[in-house]
Amino acid sequence: MDYKLPSDVYLQIAFWTGAGALALTALVGLQIIWLRLSMRRMQRREQELTLKWRPLLNAAIAGEPVGNLPDLPRRDGLLFIKLWLHLQQAVRGEASEGLNAIARRLGCDEQVRGLLVGGNRAERLLAILALGHMRDKESWAALARTSHSADSASSVHALWALVQTDAARAAHEMAALLLRRDDWPLSQLANILQNARTEWQPVLADALARVTPAELPQALRLVAALRMDLPLGQLRSYLASNDQEVVLAALRMAHVPGVVDEVRRHLASEDWRVRLQAVRALGEMGDRSDVARLRALLSDPQWWVRYRAAQALLALPFLTKEELAELRNAGDRYAADMIAQVSAEQEAA
Repeated sequence: MDYKLPSDVYLQIAFWTGAGALALTALVGLQIIWLRLSMRRMQRREQELTLKWRPLLNAAIAGEPVGNLPDLPRRDGLLFIKLWLHLQQAVRGEASEGLNAIARRLGCDEQVRGLLVGGNRAERLLAILALGHMRDKESWAALARTSHSADSASSVHALWALVQTDAARAAHEMAALLLRRDDWPLSQLANILQNARTEWQPVLADALARVTPAELPQALRLVAALRMDLPLGQLRSYLASNDQEVVLAALRMAHVPGVVDEVRRHLASEDWRVRLQAVRALGEMGDRSDVARLRALLSDPQWWVRYRAAQALLALPFLTKEELAELRNAGDRYAADMIAQVSAEQEAA
């Protein structure tokens, strides 16, 4: 025997379902209204803070003496730091120090140290940037711990802050870590170290000598990408390695005449990638004796090797017009075609 619910039960279920949906809709609407009101209040606070502090910060940038400072309520601390950072990123030298002096007078250094330890991720990133601009030595240990964290963005910004604070100390403490991290963007690392080459170059070379054989190719590729130079003896040892990946990375750093003989030996490598990098390097530092070597590689089985050889030959400053014409009219079809292609590219550029 089938049992059927009374129709009024269905009506009650429909009523309460509708009432619940209506209540949820009302709650969402109230939440949206509250968020919009909060955003407007925040925007007004930002505008008021900018009007109040921007003239004083501009005076500090200009090197003018800044007398008594108005109070900075705790709740406006983050807004002030954001404004301060915006100005810091546009100035250098004494202007930056003027901004630092204002921040320290207001106790912002203590506030951002607290954010670095106890803030959320966005607040920690803000604190790292602020401490880097302040060159805050008291935060060294906390920044060093952050540089070892798994968070790629936080850790690489912590490295930047340490380099800003003390480039030499950062090099000695962080070089080994830098060679092991494969999640830090190369372009960002290049920007971080561009003004710290003197301090970092010898330390990175020393750190390379201590990495494991398995880590060496990646570490060398990183140093090459950062355009750091190695001592000639160390570079020669890498060029003489039996590991082709090590040789490839070392060839990317071979741009000084002192290693030209080692580079020439790799023109006959069985690995076309090695031949390619050797041709590229030889094009930067080769002499007249290398014309024949490069010309022979115009017939290489690999297209890219032939292409780079043609580029290298046409870039040699000492080739005469007659020699260039002879290359264009070479009897080898592959060589002639490649010289013609590269010549056309150069004329169109």
